[in-house]
Amino acid sequence: MSIEPLAGYTVGITAARRREEFAVALERRGARVISAPAIRIVPLADDSELRDATRRCLEQPLDVVIATTGIGFRGWIEAADAWGLAEELCKVIGQATMLARGPKARGAIRAAALRETWSPESESSSEVLEYLISRGDLGGKRIAVQLHGEPLPDLVQTLRLAGAEVIEVPVYRWVPPEDITPLYRLIQAVCATAVDAVAFTSAPAAASFLSAAREQGCDDAVRAALRGPVVPACVGPVTAGPLQEEGIRVVQPSRARLGALVREIVEQVPLRRGVLLPAAGHLMDVRGQAVVVDGQLVPLTSASMVLLRELTARPGHVVSRADLLRITSGDGGGEHAVEVAIGRLRTALGDPRIIQTVVKRGYRLAYEPERTTTHTATRRY
Repeated sequence: MSIEPLAGYTVGITAARRREEFAVALERRGARVISAPAIRIVPLADDSELRDATRRCLEQPLDVVIATTGIGFRGWIEAADAWGLAEELCKVIGQATMLARGPKARGAIRAAALRETWSPESESSSEVLEYLISRGDLGGKRIAVQLHGEPLPDLVQTLRLAGAEVIEVPVYRWVPPEDITPLYRLIQAVCATAVDAVAFTSAPAAASFLSAAREQGCDDAVRAALRGPVVPACVGPVTAGPLQEEGIRVVQPSRARLGALVREIVEQVPLRRGVLLPAAGHLMDVRGQAVVVDGQLVPLTSASMVLLRELTARPGHVVSRADLLRITSGDGGGEHAVEVAIGRLRTALGDPRIIQTVVKRGYRLAYEPERTTTHTATRRY
Protein backbone atom coordinates (compact mmCIF):
# COMPACT_ATOMS: atom_id res chain seq x y z
CA MET A 1 0.00 0.00 0.00
CA SER A 2 1.20 3.50 -0.77
CA ILE A 3 1.84 5.83 2.15
CA GLU A 4 -0.04 9.13 2.13
CA PRO A 5 2.31 12.12 1.86
CA LEU A 6 1.39 13.53 5.28
CA ALA A 7 1.19 10.22 7.16
CA GLY A 8 3.30 10.54 10.29
CA TYR A 9 2.99 14.34 10.39
CA THR A 10 0.86 16.48 12.69
CA VAL A 11 -0.64 19.76 11.52
CA GLY A 12 -2.27 22.37 13.74
CA ILE A 13 -5.01 24.50 12.20
CA THR A 14 -6.24 27.79 13.63
CA ALA A 15 -9.19 28.38 11.32
CA ALA A 16 -12.63 29.28 12.63
CA ARG A 17 -14.47 29.10 9.30
CA ARG A 18 -14.27 26.01 7.06
CA ARG A 19 -12.11 24.24 9.65
CA GLU A 20 -13.93 20.93 9.14
CA GLU A 21 -13.32 21.08 5.39
CA PHE A 22 -9.68 22.03 5.96
CA ALA A 23 -9.13 19.25 8.50
CA VAL A 24 -10.71 16.60 6.27
CA ALA A 25 -8.52 17.65 3.32
CA LEU A 26 -5.37 17.24 5.43
CA GLU A 27 -6.52 13.98 7.00
CA ARG A 28 -7.20 12.49 3.56
CA ARG A 29 -3.51 13.02 2.87
CA GLY A 30 -2.56 11.20 6.04
CA ALA A 31 -2.02 14.04 8.51
CA ARG A 32 -3.04 14.02 12.15
CA VAL A 33 -4.85 17.32 12.66
CA ILE A 34 -5.10 19.38 15.84
CA SER A 35 -7.88 21.94 15.53
CA ALA A 36 -7.54 24.99 17.77
CA PRO A 37 -9.50 28.00 16.50
CA ALA A 38 -7.64 31.21 17.29
CA ILE A 39 -10.72 33.37 16.68
CA ARG A 40 -14.50 33.19 16.51
CA ILE A 41 -16.94 34.97 14.23
CA VAL A 42 -19.46 37.44 15.62
CA PRO A 43 -22.90 36.43 14.23
CA LEU A 44 -23.99 38.92 11.56
CA ALA A 45 -27.47 39.49 12.93
CA ASP A 46 -25.99 40.46 16.30
CA ASP A 47 -23.17 42.62 14.96
CA SER A 48 -23.88 46.23 15.91
CA GLU A 49 -20.77 47.49 14.07
CA LEU A 50 -21.97 46.02 10.76
CA ARG A 51 -25.44 47.48 11.29
CA ASP A 52 -24.02 50.93 12.08
CA ALA A 53 -21.79 50.83 8.99
CA THR A 54 -24.78 49.82 6.84
CA ARG A 55 -26.84 52.75 8.13
CA ARG A 56 -23.97 55.11 7.35
CA CYS A 57 -23.99 53.82 3.78
CA LEU A 58 -27.70 54.65 3.52
CA GLU A 59 -27.47 58.19 4.93
CA GLN A 60 -26.15 59.69 1.69
CA PRO A 61 -25.38 58.42 -1.82
CA LEU A 62 -22.24 56.34 -2.17
CA ASP A 63 -19.72 57.10 -4.92
CA VAL A 64 -17.79 53.83 -4.80
CA VAL A 65 -18.41 50.40 -3.24
CA ILE A 66 -15.55 47.89 -3.03
CA ALA A 67 -16.45 44.21 -2.57
CA THR A 68 -13.38 42.31 -1.37
CA THR A 69 -14.78 38.76 -0.97
CA GLY A 70 -17.75 36.83 -2.24
CA ILE A 71 -18.82 35.40 1.11
CA GLY A 72 -18.40 38.78 2.77
CA PHE A 73 -20.52 40.64 0.22
CA ARG A 74 -23.25 37.97 0.35
CA GLY A 75 -23.18 38.08 4.14
CA TRP A 76 -23.63 41.85 4.10
CA ILE A 77 -26.69 41.64 1.86
CA GLU A 78 -28.15 38.76 3.91
CA ALA A 79 -27.67 40.69 7.17
CA ALA A 80 -29.28 43.77 5.64
CA ASP A 81 -32.21 41.60 4.56
CA ALA A 82 -32.64 40.39 8.16
CA TRP A 83 -32.86 44.03 9.25
CA GLY A 84 -35.30 44.94 6.46
CA LEU A 85 -32.67 47.08 4.71
CA ALA A 86 -31.61 44.89 1.77
CA GLU A 87 -33.74 46.59 -0.90
CA GLU A 88 -32.60 50.05 0.13
CA LEU A 89 -28.95 48.96 0.38
CA CYS A 90 -28.94 47.30 -3.06
CA LYS A 91 -30.46 50.46 -4.57
CA VAL A 92 -27.70 52.63 -3.06
CA ILE A 93 -24.97 50.20 -4.12
CA GLY A 94 -26.41 49.94 -7.64
CA GLN A 95 -26.11 53.69 -8.13
CA ALA A 96 -22.41 53.68 -7.14
CA THR A 97 -19.27 52.61 -8.99
CA MET A 98 -19.00 48.95 -8.00
CA LEU A 99 -15.52 47.37 -7.80
CA ALA A 100 -14.98 43.65 -7.23
CA ARG A 101 -11.56 42.53 -5.95
CA GLY A 102 -11.83 39.06 -7.50
CA PRO A 103 -14.09 36.56 -9.30
CA LYS A 104 -15.88 35.37 -6.14
CA ALA A 105 -16.75 38.94 -5.17
CA ARG A 106 -17.87 39.53 -8.76
CA GLY A 107 -20.13 36.48 -8.62
CA ALA A 108 -21.70 37.63 -5.34
CA ILE A 109 -22.41 41.06 -6.82
CA ARG A 110 -24.20 39.54 -9.80
CA ALA A 111 -26.11 37.13 -7.56
CA ALA A 112 -27.57 40.22 -5.88
CA ALA A 113 -28.78 41.43 -9.32
CA LEU A 114 -26.06 44.11 -9.36
CA ARG A 115 -23.22 44.69 -11.77
CA GLU A 116 -19.59 45.51 -11.16
CA THR A 117 -17.92 48.39 -12.98
CA TRP A 118 -14.42 46.90 -12.89
CA SER A 119 -12.43 44.02 -11.39
CA PRO A 120 -8.64 43.45 -11.42
CA GLU A 121 -7.15 40.29 -12.88
CA SER A 122 -4.69 40.08 -9.98
CA GLU A 123 -7.37 39.93 -7.23
CA SER A 124 -5.21 42.53 -5.49
CA SER A 125 -6.35 45.36 -3.22
CA SER A 126 -3.33 47.33 -4.42
CA GLU A 127 -4.58 47.21 -8.00
CA VAL A 128 -8.04 48.34 -6.86
CA LEU A 129 -6.38 51.28 -5.13
CA GLU A 130 -4.33 52.13 -8.22
CA TYR A 131 -7.49 52.06 -10.33
CA LEU A 132 -9.30 54.49 -8.03
CA ILE A 133 -6.38 56.90 -7.83
CA SER A 134 -5.98 56.86 -11.60
CA ARG A 135 -9.62 57.91 -12.02
CA GLY A 136 -8.93 61.37 -10.62
CA ASP A 137 -9.59 63.42 -7.50
CA LEU A 138 -11.06 61.40 -4.62
CA GLY A 139 -11.65 64.40 -2.38
CA GLY A 140 -15.11 64.27 -0.80
CA LYS A 141 -15.98 60.90 -2.35
CA ARG A 142 -17.95 58.47 -0.17
CA ILE A 143 -16.38 55.02 -0.49
CA ALA A 144 -17.67 51.87 1.23
CA VAL A 145 -15.11 49.08 1.67
CA GLN A 146 -16.59 45.68 2.51
CA LEU A 147 -14.15 43.86 4.79
CA HIS A 148 -14.11 40.18 5.66
CA GLY A 149 -12.57 39.90 9.09
CA GLU A 150 -9.23 41.22 7.92
CA PRO A 151 -8.48 44.96 8.00
CA LEU A 152 -7.09 46.63 4.89
CA PRO A 153 -5.13 49.50 6.47
CA ASP A 154 -3.07 50.42 3.40
CA LEU A 155 -6.14 50.71 1.18
CA VAL A 156 -8.26 52.55 3.73
CA GLN A 157 -5.56 54.96 4.91
CA THR A 158 -4.50 55.86 1.36
CA LEU A 159 -8.08 56.62 0.36
CA ARG A 160 -8.54 58.80 3.44
CA LEU A 161 -5.29 60.66 2.77
CA ALA A 162 -6.63 61.31 -0.74
CA GLY A 163 -9.60 63.08 0.88
CA ALA A 164 -12.24 60.36 0.60
CA GLU A 165 -14.76 59.54 3.31
CA VAL A 166 -14.26 55.81 3.83
CA ILE A 167 -16.89 53.60 5.48
CA GLU A 168 -15.39 50.30 6.62
CA VAL A 169 -18.05 47.58 6.53
CA PRO A 170 -16.81 44.84 8.92
CA VAL A 171 -18.61 41.73 7.70
CA TYR A 172 -17.86 38.64 9.83
CA ARG A 173 -15.96 40.50 12.55
CA TRP A 174 -13.60 38.22 14.44
CA VAL A 175 -12.86 38.19 18.17
CA PRO A 176 -10.91 35.78 20.46
CA PRO A 177 -12.46 32.32 20.99
CA GLU A 178 -14.72 31.75 23.98
CA ASP A 179 -12.71 28.66 24.99
CA ILE A 180 -9.02 29.51 24.72
CA THR A 181 -7.81 26.13 26.09
CA PRO A 182 -7.36 24.32 22.73
CA LEU A 183 -5.34 27.27 21.42
CA TYR A 184 -3.10 27.25 24.49
CA ARG A 185 -2.54 23.51 24.03
CA LEU A 186 -1.55 24.01 20.40
CA ILE A 187 0.88 26.74 21.40
CA GLN A 188 2.50 24.39 23.93
CA ALA A 189 2.74 21.70 21.23
CA VAL A 190 4.49 24.19 18.94
CA CYS A 191 6.96 25.06 21.70
CA ALA A 192 7.71 21.35 22.18
CA THR A 193 7.87 20.82 18.37
CA ALA A 194 5.19 18.14 18.85
CA VAL A 195 3.52 19.43 15.68
CA ASP A 196 5.14 19.67 12.28
CA ALA A 197 3.21 22.61 10.87
CA VAL A 198 0.71 25.28 11.90
CA ALA A 199 -1.68 26.59 9.25
CA PHE A 200 -3.29 30.02 9.19
CA THR A 201 -6.13 31.12 6.93
CA SER A 202 -6.63 34.69 8.17
CA ALA A 203 -4.50 37.52 9.50
CA PRO A 204 -6.64 37.88 12.67
CA ALA A 205 -6.03 34.21 13.48
CA ALA A 206 -2.28 34.64 13.05
CA ALA A 207 -2.31 37.77 15.22
CA SER A 208 -4.46 36.06 17.87
CA PHE A 209 -2.12 33.05 17.93
CA LEU A 210 0.90 35.27 18.58
CA SER A 211 -1.00 37.30 21.17
CA ALA A 212 -2.03 34.14 23.04
CA ALA A 213 1.62 32.99 23.03
CA ARG A 214 2.62 36.29 24.65
CA GLU A 215 -0.09 35.86 27.28
CA GLN A 216 1.38 32.46 28.11
CA GLY A 217 4.88 33.90 28.34
CA CYS A 218 6.22 31.61 25.61
CA ASP A 219 6.35 33.97 22.64
CA ASP A 220 10.14 33.55 22.31
CA ALA A 221 9.79 29.77 22.21
CA VAL A 222 6.99 29.99 19.65
CA ARG A 223 8.97 32.30 17.39
CA ALA A 224 12.01 30.01 17.65
CA ALA A 225 9.92 26.96 16.74
CA LEU A 226 8.26 28.69 13.79
CA ARG A 227 11.64 29.87 12.54
CA GLY A 228 13.00 26.34 12.84
CA PRO A 229 11.46 22.90 12.56
CA VAL A 230 7.74 23.80 12.77
CA VAL A 231 6.44 24.96 9.40
CA PRO A 232 4.18 28.06 9.44
CA ALA A 233 1.85 27.85 6.43
CA CYS A 234 -0.37 30.77 5.37
CA VAL A 235 -3.10 30.92 2.76
CA GLY A 236 -1.82 34.22 1.32
CA PRO A 237 0.24 37.38 1.85
CA VAL A 238 -2.34 39.24 3.95
CA THR A 239 -2.59 36.29 6.34
CA ALA A 240 1.22 36.05 6.50
CA GLY A 241 1.58 39.69 7.57
CA PRO A 242 1.48 39.30 11.40
CA LEU A 243 4.02 36.44 11.26
CA GLN A 244 6.37 38.20 8.86
CA GLU A 245 6.36 41.26 11.11
CA GLU A 246 7.87 38.97 13.77
CA GLY A 247 10.63 37.86 11.39
CA ILE A 248 8.99 34.49 10.73
CA ARG A 249 9.31 33.19 7.19
CA VAL A 250 6.20 31.36 6.01
CA VAL A 251 5.27 29.05 3.18
CA GLN A 252 2.29 30.07 1.10
CA PRO A 253 0.71 29.06 -2.22
CA SER A 254 0.82 31.24 -5.32
CA ARG A 255 -2.98 31.61 -5.16
CA ALA A 256 -4.78 32.40 -1.90
CA ARG A 257 -7.09 29.38 -1.90
CA LEU A 258 -7.67 26.69 0.72
CA GLY A 259 -7.02 23.86 -1.72
CA ALA A 260 -3.76 25.49 -2.81
CA LEU A 261 -2.72 25.80 0.85
CA VAL A 262 -3.34 22.07 1.38
CA ARG A 263 -1.15 21.28 -1.64
CA GLU A 264 1.58 23.59 -0.34
CA ILE A 265 1.55 21.83 3.05
CA VAL A 266 1.74 18.44 1.30
CA GLU A 267 4.80 19.61 -0.60
CA GLN A 268 6.65 21.62 2.04
CA VAL A 269 6.17 19.71 5.31
CA PRO A 270 8.00 16.53 4.18
CA LEU A 271 10.80 18.67 2.76
CA ARG A 272 11.18 20.67 5.97
CA ARG A 273 10.48 17.99 8.60
CA GLY A 274 11.62 14.70 7.07
CA VAL A 275 14.88 12.76 6.87
CA LEU A 276 15.49 10.06 4.26
CA LEU A 277 18.22 7.58 5.23
CA PRO A 278 19.54 4.15 4.18
CA ALA A 279 20.37 2.09 7.28
CA ALA A 280 21.22 -1.61 7.79
CA GLY A 281 19.81 -2.55 4.42
CA HIS A 282 16.60 -0.61 4.91
CA LEU A 283 15.33 2.70 3.62
CA MET A 284 14.04 4.90 6.43
CA ASP A 285 11.86 7.96 5.97
CA VAL A 286 11.92 9.64 9.39
CA ARG A 287 8.84 11.85 9.58
CA GLY A 288 7.63 14.27 12.20
CA GLN A 289 5.85 11.81 14.50
CA ALA A 290 6.53 8.44 12.84
CA VAL A 291 8.93 6.61 10.55
CA VAL A 292 8.39 4.76 7.28
CA VAL A 293 10.64 1.68 6.98
CA ASP A 294 10.78 0.12 3.51
CA GLY A 295 7.43 1.61 2.64
CA GLN A 296 5.68 0.59 5.87
CA LEU A 297 4.45 3.27 8.28
CA VAL A 298 5.70 2.63 11.83
CA PRO A 299 4.01 4.79 14.50
CA LEU A 300 6.31 5.59 17.42
CA THR A 301 5.74 6.81 20.94
CA SER A 302 6.89 10.35 21.66
CA ALA A 303 9.84 8.97 23.69
CA SER A 304 10.97 6.69 20.84
CA MET A 305 10.55 9.54 18.36
CA VAL A 306 12.83 11.77 20.42
CA LEU A 307 15.49 9.04 20.51
CA LEU A 308 15.27 8.41 16.78
CA ARG A 309 15.59 12.12 15.98
CA GLU A 310 18.70 12.27 18.17
CA LEU A 311 20.25 9.32 16.36
CA THR A 312 19.41 10.68 12.91
CA ALA A 313 20.55 14.24 13.60
CA ARG A 314 24.08 13.15 12.62
CA PRO A 315 23.65 9.84 10.79
CA GLY A 316 26.29 7.26 11.64
CA HIS A 317 27.81 9.23 14.52
CA VAL A 318 27.82 7.78 18.01
CA VAL A 319 25.41 9.34 20.48
CA SER A 320 26.70 8.85 24.01
CA ARG A 321 24.71 7.17 26.73
CA ALA A 322 24.98 10.39 28.73
CA ASP A 323 23.32 12.39 25.94
CA LEU A 324 20.56 9.82 25.58
CA LEU A 325 20.14 9.71 29.33
CA ARG A 326 19.40 13.44 29.34
CA ILE A 327 16.52 13.06 26.91
CA THR A 328 15.13 9.96 28.66
CA SER A 329 15.66 11.24 32.18
CA GLY A 330 11.92 11.50 32.75
CA ASP A 331 11.72 7.69 32.79
CA GLY A 332 14.14 7.38 35.73
CA GLY A 333 16.37 4.35 36.14
CA GLY A 334 19.64 5.84 34.84
CA GLU A 335 21.45 4.00 32.04
CA HIS A 336 19.06 1.10 32.35
CA ALA A 337 16.29 3.43 31.20
CA VAL A 338 18.35 4.21 28.09
CA GLU A 339 18.81 0.49 27.35
CA VAL A 340 15.08 -0.13 27.76
CA ALA A 341 14.18 2.84 25.53
CA ILE A 342 16.62 1.71 22.83
CA GLY A 343 15.21 -1.80 23.05
CA ARG A 344 11.69 -0.51 22.51
CA LEU A 345 12.81 1.56 19.55
CA ARG A 346 14.60 -1.41 17.97
CA THR A 347 11.49 -3.55 18.39
CA ALA A 348 9.30 -0.91 16.78
CA LEU A 349 11.65 -0.52 13.80
CA GLY A 350 11.51 -4.27 13.18
CA ASP A 351 15.24 -4.90 12.81
CA PRO A 352 17.61 -4.49 15.79
CA ARG A 353 20.54 -3.97 13.41
CA ILE A 354 19.25 -0.50 12.49
CA ILE A 355 20.58 0.81 15.82
CA GLN A 356 24.05 -0.44 16.73
CA THR A 357 25.56 -0.60 20.20
CA VAL A 358 29.05 0.88 20.42
CA VAL A 359 30.60 -0.71 23.50
CA LYS A 360 31.39 1.73 26.33
CA ARG A 361 30.44 4.67 24.14
CA GLY A 362 26.76 4.66 23.19
CA TYR A 363 24.63 3.98 20.13
CA ARG A 364 24.63 4.87 16.45
CA LEU A 365 22.32 4.54 13.49
CA ALA A 366 23.66 1.90 11.09
CA TYR A 367 23.87 4.50 8.37
CA GLU A 368 25.10 3.28 4.98
CA PRO A 369 26.37 6.26 2.99
CA GLU A 370 27.64 3.90 0.29
CA ARG A 371 24.00 3.25 -0.61
CA THR A 372 23.36 6.92 -1.36
CA THR A 373 23.96 6.13 -5.03
CA THR A 374 20.57 4.45 -4.88
CA HIS A 375 18.88 6.33 -2.01
CA THR A 376 20.06 9.82 -1.22
CA ALA A 377 20.29 10.59 2.48
CA THR A 378 18.62 13.92 2.91
CA ARG A 379 17.97 16.21 5.82
CA ARG A 380 14.88 18.02 4.67
CA TYR A 381 15.03 21.00 6.99
